[in-house]
Amino acid sequence: MTTHLDRRRFLKLGAAGLAALPALPGTGAKAATKVSTSAHIVIAGAGAAGLAAASRLAERLEGARITIIDARKEHYYQPGFTLVAGGLKPEGYVTSATRDYLPASVRWIEERVAEFDPEGNKVVTEGGQSVGYDALIVATGLQLDYGAVAGMEVDRIGRDGLGSVYAGPGAAAATWQAMSRFADQGGRGLFLRPNTEMKCAGAPLKYAFITDDYLRRRGNRSKAELVYAANNKALFSVPIVSEKVRMLFRDRAIQTRYDHVMTAIDLGAKVATFSTPTGPTEIGYDFINVVPPMRAPEAVRASPLPWQGGAWAADGWIEADKATLRHPRFPNVFAVGDVAGVPKGKTAASVKWQVPVAVDHLVAQLQGKTSDSVYTGYTSCPLITRLGRAMLVEFDYDNNLTPSFPGVIAPLEELWITWVMKTIALKPTYLAMLRGHA
Repeated sequence: MTTHLDRRRFLKLGAAGLAALPALPGTGAKAATKVSTSAHIVIAGAGAAGLAAASRLAERLEGARITIIDARKEHYYQPGFTLVAGGLKPEGYVTSATRDYLPASVRWIEERVAEFDPEGNKVVTEGGQSVGYDALIVATGLQLDYGAVAGMEVDRIGRDGLGSVYAGPGAAAATWQAMSRFADQGGRGLFLRPNTEMKCAGAPLKYAFITDDYLRRRGNRSKAELVYAANNKALFSVPIVSEKVRMLFRDRAIQTRYDHVMTAIDLGAKVATFSTPTGPTEIGYDFINVVPPMRAPEAVRASPLPWQGGAWAADGWIEADKATLRHPRFPNVFAVGDVAGVPKGKTAASVKWQVPVAVDHLVAQLQGKTSDSVYTGYTSCPLITRLGRAMLVEFDYDNNLTPSFPGVIAPLEELWITWVMKTIALKPTYLAMLRGHA
C-alpha cells in the first residue's frame, strides 16, 4: 500500500526526484545532436522558464547567438516561498544568483525589456537598447498587482496581522512572523485568492492548512476561526481536487465563502472588503494572507503579443498555441512560464514540461522542419494539508489526474512521502531544470 512505503525506499526515490518523470516526445534522442545555426535567439526574462530555455538552447545549438534580457540579479526559488512563510525554511533558502545558472555562451543584458516589437523582430530595453532577433522566447513571468487592492501597503507585511506570501523572500519571512503570532493568540484568520489567473493556485489553500495545523499544535484551534474566501464557486480548478479540499476544509472547520473577490483592505481597522454577487461585504480579521491579482507585465500588455479577445485578453497573457507554446500571429515567438496565455501551467513543474516543447519547436523551425512535441497542460501542485503530510496533485488541460508515480504516490492521499518531496526533493530537481538537465 502507498501509505506503508518505507522511508528508506522513498528517500532512494527522492534522490532521483521529479527527474524520473517520463520524457516528452521529441526531447530525448534529438537533444544529443547539436544543430548548426547562426540565428540570434533572444529570451526575455531570466526566471525559471528563461534560464531553463537558455540552458536547453545552449545544449541544442552550435553557433547560435543566445541573449537573455533581465535586470534581476537574484534568482528566487518561488515554490519555497510558502515553506518560508510556514516557518519550515529560512529566508535564505529561496535565494541564489541568476548568473549561477547561465551557460557561458549566453549573453546577459542586465536590463528589463521595455518594449516588444514582434513586427520588427526586436525588443527594446529600459535603457533604450534595441535588440533584434531571429526568434524570441518570452519568459517574463507575471506582475503582482497589489495596487489593484485599495488600501494595500506591501511594506506593512508582517505587521498588524498582515501577511502576503508572494511579495518576495522578506515578505514570506515576515508573513511567517505574523502568522505565528496569530497561532499563539487565535482570532479570525482570513485566506483568499484573486479572480485572475495566478501562479500556483494551490498555495493559498496550503497556507490555510498550515495555519490550521499550527493552531492545533499550539493548543489554540478552539480560539480561532478560519475563513477561506474563494473567488468563484470552487476551491480548485480540477473538480475532483476541489471536492477533496472541500471535504478537508469541512473536517478541519475551515469556513468557505464562495464568490468573494477581495477589492480593498483597511489595515488599521483590520477589515477586508470583497465584491460578491449580492454586493460588497466586509470581513474582519486578526490575520490575513493577501494574494494580489496577477497580470502579465506592463511591457507585454502594451505590445501586440497578448490575446486580442477571450478569457486571457484583459490581463495581457500572451497568445500561444496551448500544445506548442508558439504565437499564432508571430510564428518566431514562443511564450513559456507564467506569462503564457494557456489554460493551465503557472507552476515550476509546468515550466519543466513547457520549455522542452517550445525549444524543440524552435530548433525544428531553424532547421526548416517541424516537431511533434506537445505540451498537454501538465501542472503539478504538492498541496500541503498539514505539517508532515501533503497531496501530490498532477493534472492536464482536461483536468485528468496524471500521477507520475502510480502505485507509489496516490494523488488524493495525504502522505508523508509527498511532504518529503515538497520540502526536500523538489528543489534539487528545480535547480537541475534551470541547468537544462531535468
